[in-house]
Amino acid sequence: MKTSADQTSVPRYQTFWAFYPFYLSQHQNQTCRRLHVIGSTLVLALLAFVLTTQSWRYLFLLPVLGYGFAWVGHFFFEHNKPATFIYPVYSLMGDWVMYWQTLTGKLRF
Repeated sequence: MKTSADQTSVPRYQTFWAFYPFYLSQHQNQTCRRLHVIGSTLVLALLAFVLTTQSWRYLFLLPVLGYGFAWVGHFFFEHNKPATFIYPVYSLMGDWVMYWQTLTGKLRF
């Protein structure tokens, strides 16, 4: 099991763009990346549904979908701890940058 994302070995990043290469290094497994993309797509679909129907009670599912798929990818396929536990804001930003780069073909799906 990889331990590169534990708190003792991860440097303190001062900017998101300094952090992002580390973030990508924690997402080398294709199934893990695919689960991130699926979760992010479901988050966007649910958000669109909630906003168009004003069914606010479903908002609690947003983090469940987003993090649920991502964490399955990390724990069962990537075999590391999600960077979210150390860098929650940068990790959330990284999710969406990686999502966009996957959709635009910069990163392999």
